[in-house]
Amino acid sequence: PAQLAESGGGSVQAGGSLRLSCAASRYTFCMGWFRQAPGKDRGGVASINDGGTTSYAESVKGRFTISLDNAKNTLYLQMNSLKPEDTAIYYCAASVLYSKRWNCPELLDRKADFDSWGQGTQVTVSS
Repeated sequence: PAQLAESGGGSVQAGGSLRLSCAASRYTFCMGWFRQAPGKDRGGVASINDGGTTSYAESVKGRFTISLDNAKNTLYLQMNSLKPEDTAIYYCAASVLYSKRWNCPELLDRKADFDSWGQGTQVTVSS
């Protein structure tokens, strides 16, 4: 597994923007962002493999952009037009397995397939 560390969370007004970062200790083949609101299950937000193939949850399409800098082993999530419903703890996840490169888009629904997790960063959006 890789060691992951999230940063960039904070409090913003609805309509504002935040950029989250996740630093990984090694190269990974699939990375993703998950979030968990109070009383809710942890759900997938977006994923990306090392080739740049992305997948997004319907609720964030057109507003969030996931990107990966392979040279720096760093994952990003640009969040625009934030809504109060986006309030949650955001977690970075990764897989160091080469095989996960191919089904990375489907892993948003398969949390157990990620072998590495960060400790989370809080995002709060007020109305």
